[in-house]
Amino acid sequence: MTPRPSAPRSRRERPAKPALTHEGIVTAAVRLMAAEGLQRVTMRRLAQELDTGPASLYVYVAGTAELHAAILEELLGAVDLAPVADEGDWRDRLAQVLLSYTRVLFDHPGLAQSALVARPVGPNYLALVESVLALLHRGGVPDGQAAWGVDVLLQVATATAAEQSARQGTPDADDEHDAFVEALGQTSSLTHPRIAALGSDLASGTPHQRLAWIFRAVVNGTATTPR
Repeated sequence: MTPRPSAPRSRRERPAKPALTHEGIVTAAVRLMAAEGLQRVTMRRLAQELDTGPASLYVYVAGTAELHAAILEELLGAVDLAPVADEGDWRDRLAQVLLSYTRVLFDHPGLAQSALVARPVGPNYLALVESVLALLHRGGVPDGQAAWGVDVLLQVATATAAEQSARQGTPDADDEHDAFVEALGQTSSLTHPRIAALGSDLASGTPHQRLAWIFRAVVNGTATTPR
């Protein structure tokens, strides 16, 4: 006996999909980035993840660039701003905040490159900018210099994270670094006297030490360079 085909299921019996919200879209985008990488976080791919059409997402997000900026804004909530209220040298505390920001980008390869052009305007980003400005003010940096300096400091942090992300994606990165150090050590003092004089010190220090020094150098320049 031929089995009877099952009756089509009424749409009313299906569980309703959660309503789209900006917060829900960003949460799904962060989850998708963690699983597949930032390059896969497009409006079309995210629409598939949310079981909807791309047109529905454009009601909440203008496009992929704005979506990536929203992801960055969400993750900036992990930046440690506690040093702003701590005791100690304001330059060291500012370096701690910037190092924390850089580590957030390090933890999400690809996001740093997007952060070079993304401009989040949410509360987490504004809190980061306010914290940097507050510490510059604490150090007596004139307001005009601080207004330009905050942009330079965040650019340095973002560019450093983007460079590191690019190197992590290169299989021969360690070999290239070793070859660079070896080349410095073999340089002749007759043709390159300053390189030979500094030698291994040109590549010395841990990444953390070098980055902290860079931040202090930029901060000192911001404090002493008038507009």
